[in-house]
Amino acid sequence: MPYATLDELKGRLDWELDEDELRIAVGALDDASDLAATHGRDWPEDTVPRLVKTLVLKSAARYMRNPNGYTQSRAGDETLAWSDIGRDSGTVYFAREEIRLLEELAGRKPGITSVAVFAWGTKQRGHSAAGLVPVDYSPASPFPLFEDEASPW
Repeated sequence: MPYATLDELKGRLDWELDEDELRIAVGALDDASDLAATHGRDWPEDTVPRLVKTLVLKSAARYMRNPNGYTQSRAGDETLAWSDIGRDSGTVYFAREEIRLLEELAGRKPGITSVAVFAWGTKQRGHSAAGLVPVDYSPASPFPLFEDEASPW
């Protein structure tokens, strides 16, 4: 269930794929789609957001350009090195920013939230009442836990 087609991936590459590369490209699209579903959510193929399709194609194309994960190339006395690839070289992967985009598209925004907390058996703030919290060492006599307004302390 890849989120992008082989023809779409071919359009992003600047060479004609041979038979082995076609097989590898199909696997790369599958892997990138699985990763997108893992970092985001399992979108139905017919309603996948365009940005998810774009990220899948970027990841698969990145892999197709360097399937062996080379981090250095040497020709004669010239050496070219890529230090930004790191441990993900030679794999289908999403960059940190791409993962953040997938999480946001899935509705999983990381962050801090506020939750109202009140004592067991009491009502929310504004409805002050003393609360008793059950304890495992003495079920017959629960521990008193009060809200701010009803606190005897």
